[in-house]
Amino acid sequence: MISSPFMDWIQETTFAGVPLWSLLVAATVAVVTFVAIMTLLHLLTGRARTWATQTQSLVALAVVDVLEGTSRALVLVLAVLVGLGMLQLPPRWESRVAQLWFVAVALQMGLWGMRAIGIGVQRYLARHTSKGMTQVSASATLMSWGLRTLLWSIIALAVLSNLGVNITAFVASLGVGGIAVALAVQNILGDLFASLAIAVDKPFEVGDFVVVGNIAGTVQMIGLKTTRILSLQGEQVVMSNTDILKQIISNYRPMRERRIVFGFKVRYDTPPEKLEAIPGIVKSLVSAQKALRFDRAHFKGFGDSALEFEVVYIVQGPDYGLYMDMQQAINLGLMRELAALGVEFAFPTRTVHVASLPSADALATGELLPGVAAH
Repeated sequence: MISSPFMDWIQETTFAGVPLWSLLVAATVAVVTFVAIMTLLHLLTGRARTWATQTQSLVALAVVDVLEGTSRALVLVLAVLVGLGMLQLPPRWESRVAQLWFVAVALQMGLWGMRAIGIGVQRYLARHTSKGMTQVSASATLMSWGLRTLLWSIIALAVLSNLGVNITAFVASLGVGGIAVALAVQNILGDLFASLAIAVDKPFEVGDFVVVGNIAGTVQMIGLKTTRILSLQGEQVVMSNTDILKQIISNYRPMRERRIVFGFKVRYDTPPEKLEAIPGIVKSLVSAQKALRFDRAHFKGFGDSALEFEVVYIVQGPDYGLYMDMQQAINLGLMRELAALGVEFAFPTRTVHVASLPSADALATGELLPGVAAH
């Protein structure tokens, strides 16, 4: 049992004008509050994670991950502030405690926001990054940096406003300074936003084979300002992101089939019955290749120096080498079949008709060509 003199000493002793027993009560309340918050948070996140895992709820898992990022130091600060609320503090200190409440809560909100942004960026990369790609998207990094900067800017302004700082002029100066900086680096900012547009719209990704203007090659890297393409000739082509988006981009990654149109010509003296047999010959040649699907073959029309045929077939695969192998087989087979049919390929020809001039005797006797009168 505690002796009466000891209790009297506790009640009579003061520290900085505050009774010692009040400090002990405040400390006890702070410890209990800290333990209660941490225990409740641990139980809540544990059960919520179990439920989210069972239901495969991505939103619930994200909320649990964010809550697990709660700072113990800030929880301790909040517990101390709860304990200070048990004391009879001067009005000046009460206002300071209220400001500390706001600062602690704002910092914790910022930490939760940072964790939420990190989780969102990770899931974005997992969903949009191609399989086997180890390079982190520069555009995702740009989005993460921009969101974090915006978050902490808002928190900093809110804290300054709560502390009594007039932020109106400060915000106005930031706006003017931001405009000046934007004008100075507008080309760089244009490339940055173009990089962000590439990340969101995804006209191509690292590893895709693209044709941009007269450049054909494989995309090696998508940076904040430039995109690097390894061309077919072997050199690395560095292009501005803004310039790339201004051009027509042909991306061959989504290609599953190739539609091929080719033509050939035969001589004008080919008999009609042999012309009728040619589309069937072409169809049998194309259908004999397992990787091809025949579409059509027609006697297209009358050219300047030959009879023209047009053939359309589908290569059931994106590989360019496969297409060339199949086209070569068709060309060789067509040469053999037409030779066996007695049909020759046409080549550009021109027939020139030369009219003979009248002889000197005809000119002398006036015997000219019909319709030509002598003068």
